[in-house]
Amino acid sequence: MDMYQVVIKPLVTEKGTMMLSEGNWVTFRVHPDANKIEVREAIQKIFSVSVLQVNTQIVRGKRRRFGKTMGQSKAWKKAMVRLKEGDKIEIFEGV
Repeated sequence: MDMYQVVIKPLVTEKGTMMLSEGNWVTFRVHPDANKIEVREAIQKIFSVSVLQVNTQIVRGKRRRFGKTMGQSKAWKKAMVRLKEGDKIEIFEGV
């Protein structure tokens, strides 16, 4: 899998900014089939940082109503990545 297909987009949330300030953790939405090793290699190559730890989580889709019928949004995968002290990613610094 191409490294640009592994990382879909960064997640900038209130909890994510607290994790960034407390322990240098950043969060990304990643491809559902990507494993921790692929996520680590992709982040290191794309952003030129050192990754210490990768945690992944499957986020279940929410139930939605469309008129009388119920539907559900798709599940997606989230990766929390811990960076080496002193390493930063520009996207998260503007928050």
